[in-house]
Amino acid sequence: MQIVRPRFVSTHWISIVLADLGMTRSDPRIRKAAELLLDWRKKVLRDKDGELCFAGNATRTLIRFGYLDHPVVQASVAWLISAQKSDGGWTCYRRSRVGNLDGWEGLAALAEIPEDARDASTRRAIQRGAEFYLNRRLLRASGRPYPPWFRIHYPNHFYYDLLVGLRILTRLGYGGDRRLGSALDWLRSKRRSDGTWALDGVHPASDIEDGAYVFRQPVFPLMFEPLQVPSQWATVEALGVLSRVAVR
Repeated sequence: MQIVRPRFVSTHWISIVLADLGMTRSDPRIRKAAELLLDWRKKVLRDKDGELCFAGNATRTLIRFGYLDHPVVQASVAWLISAQKSDGGWTCYRRSRVGNLDGWEGLAALAEIPEDARDASTRRAIQRGAEFYLNRRLLRASGRPYPPWFRIHYPNHFYYDLLVGLRILTRLGYGGDRRLGSALDWLRSKRRSDGTWALDGVHPASDIEDGAYVFRQPVFPLMFEPLQVPSQWATVEALGVLSRVAVR
């Protein structure tokens, strides 16, 4: 598991960011990192109780790198589908019987598969996963609202926020679904007077002390842009979401 430690500066986490930035296997450095990820995934797949958050992020990253047809990635896709809960959601740990909004990595990974490469089971899993989020308006869960969901962050790593949910659902073609209304209102409310968006926080959120995330190893937050000033990443992501939303 050293490929994921220390958080968030080891191979797993940096690879997620590089894939987000558009890097692919055409670069020999990416091929070298991908080989490490593929070897790690092959070993982890033997563990039927593996963590969805790691599996989803690694699968999404490898698909973006250009390894969709690799046997390990195909096996990972099948694992993600098998890990989906009866309510259509996912959780980081498979022992839970129901999904939660934080388990976004499963749907995000499947969303990276080109539409013409999705088999029936993948399409069904995507549909069920999308309904899980839409039925909850991307922001509703049991218990009290979780403040970090209403903040814009990057890198996301395995943390959820409303912009993450909007990006996934609109890229899947649900931009015209009225159940996105509250989340879109939130996104528009976050727009600054100069037309940009800013990053609100860095993960992990140290001011939230509800026991949701407990780390037993050192954590090194990764930060690319300052907070509360115009962010290129947040602005591009937000504008991308709005461009995929049907006029209502």
